[in-house]
Formats: sequence, structure tokens, C-alpha cells
Amino acid sequence: MSYNTFTVEKRDAADWVTLNRPDALNAISLEMVRELNDYFGALFHDRATRVVVLRGAGKAFCAGLDIKERSDGRDEVPFAGGFGFQGYLADVYLKMRRCPQPIISLVHGAACGGGFSFVLASDIRIAGESAKMNAAFIRLGLSACDMGCSYFLPRLVGTSVASELMLTGRFIHARRALATGLVSEMVPDADLEATGQSYVDDLLAASPMGLRMTKEGLNLAIDAPSLEAAMAIENRNQLMTSASPNFREGMQAFLEKRRPNYVPE
Repeated sequence: MSYNTFTVEKRDAADWVTLNRPDALNAISLEMVRELNDYFGALFHDRATRVVVLRGAGKAFCAGLDIKERSDGRDEVPFAGGFGFQGYLADVYLKMRRCPQPIISLVHGAACGGGFSFVLASDIRIAGESAKMNAAFIRLGLSACDMGCSYFLPRLVGTSVASELMLTGRFIHARRALATGLVSEMVPDADLEATGQSYVDDLLAASPMGLRMTKEGLNLAIDAPSLEAAMAIENRNQLMTSASPNFREGMQAFLEKRRPNYVPE
């Protein structure tokens, strides 16, 4: 399906998703929310797509909410769990975490507010040298506890740094984002695509089920109430993946020092 607010380029088993409202710094419009809900919702049952790369066109990753569009106070979403636009946008981040495909964010320029949460909701985050991110909500008279930020951020950088960023709305730039563990790498902006492709290559070297089960297991382990609970998920996932013919192929490829030839599953 084609979308108006972003493009989807299919490269083998990876989707390269580019937010495509560059004149508005890829700000989040109602149309973008509709389309992202559709895209990420459909991924849950999409076995052909194994990895998603998320990035922005133009000068920024995503400047956050389209303030001009929302400033008239209209709420054009009657449902969304009774929360209107708030719940409708929040559902995008839930679907990003629910989809079994790892999501790589390639961040350049500004990633603010809801755009920052797109980064936080991803699995792997790579920053270009120009990247700057902030929890902009508090600068608009809102709480900074919005769009999953209060859940994701302290788990990534710890409570102290999360409190600083959320209470002040200050920007965190690429170098400090790397130092705090918010991103995995900082590279020149011109190298973002090549760096992203190197991660895609490594992810696609895993078996399809192994990749899905690892994202699911890691998400559950982060909130697991005990080691026993986390290991119960690990044991279940290993039994499921070991029953696949791809496990035998992976073992044989390791012994033969070659790349595995995994089958769809």
C-alpha cells in the first residue's frame, strides 16, 4: 500500500520507511497517524517483512506534533479508546512495540516530542552527528509523560538522566546520546544509510523465528517480575525455535563456516 506522509521502500526482507513531510520537518499530522497506525498494525501478521528501518526526509527526523494543524482545537478522532487524538497517536507506539520486526531508527536533525518517542520505541537507534532529541511536551504546557516517553526513557538512560530531560525539555545531542546509551552509534549524517544497512544485514543473518522471538523475549524480560519469569519465556522461545528446521540449518552452517540458508517460517 502507498502512503502520503511516508514512503516504504522494500529491500529484500527489510522495509525502509522514510517520513516524508520535509517542508514541515516531518511533523506528525492526523493523516500521518492514520497511515502509521495502518502500517505498523499490518506488520504483526507480515512474515515477508523481517526488519524495519525508520528515518526522515529532509533536514530532520521528526519535529513532533504538527502544532499548526492541531492549534484549532479540533479532535477528529471520535474513538481511540475514548482518548481521541491522544489515544490514536499513542496507539502507534504500542504497535511499534507489538510488531515482531526489529525497528532501526536512523536519526538526523531534530527528533522532538512524538518524534523523540518514535526513536525511543525503536529497537536499535543510530544517531547522525546532527541529531538532537528532546521531550518537547513539557515546553508546550503539557506533561513530559507522553507517548511512552516515561516508560522508554528511564529504561534506556536511567532515572536521573530521564528526569533531567523530561523535566527541563532540554535537547540531548548525538555525542551525549551515545555516552548515555540512548543510541548505539554516532556516525556522520552521510553514513547513516550505510550504517543502517550493516545492521539490516546482521539482523537478516538470523533465522526469521529467532529474530521475532528475540524481540518478544527481550521486551518481556525488561518488565519481568523475576529471573524465573524471564527464564520461563527464554525456555519457551528456545523450545519453539529449536523445533524449526532452521535450527538444524543454522547449526550445520556454523560447522561448515558458511552463511545459513534459512527458509521462511
